[in-house]
Amino acid sequence: MRLYVIRHAVAEDPAPELADAQRELTKDGRRKMKKVVKGLRARDITFERMITSPWLRAVQTTELLASLCDTTPFKTELLCQPPRAELLAAIAERNETTAIVGHEPWLGELVAWLAFGDTRHGEALVLKKGGVVVLEGSAVPGGMQLQAILPPNIIRAAR
Repeated sequence: MRLYVIRHAVAEDPAPELADAQRELTKDGRRKMKKVVKGLRARDITFERMITSPWLRAVQTTELLASLCDTTPFKTELLCQPPRAELLAAIAERNETTAIVGHEPWLGELVAWLAFGDTRHGEALVLKKGGVVVLEGSAVPGGMQLQAILPPNIIRAAR
């Protein structure tokens, strides 16, 4: 299977009066993410399904990615916490090209777990907001190969 791990776009800064799960994308974040979508489309990248964190900024990012997928995104709290076996089961449920949209540091831990078999190396991966990691293989610890780490500015530059 091919897995696209996508960090949400630029969102509002944390604030004491705002719950973390309710932070929205900024106008600039939306603009940049639309360009990321154009860059992915220019590379003929589409998804058979999307799995997203239910936090607002991830849902809004998923909405911007919707033109690359014909199915309704699946929301799961499993993307709002350190990765565990239930998340791998959800990813592996169907052998389809899948995009997941979530948050750091958990996405880095997930990539490390899938590619290297250990979540402890997640901090070594730099996944910028709007960035994409491409993995291929089986969604089990150490079962995927890292194909690419695409910073958002590289994706946006695709024409």
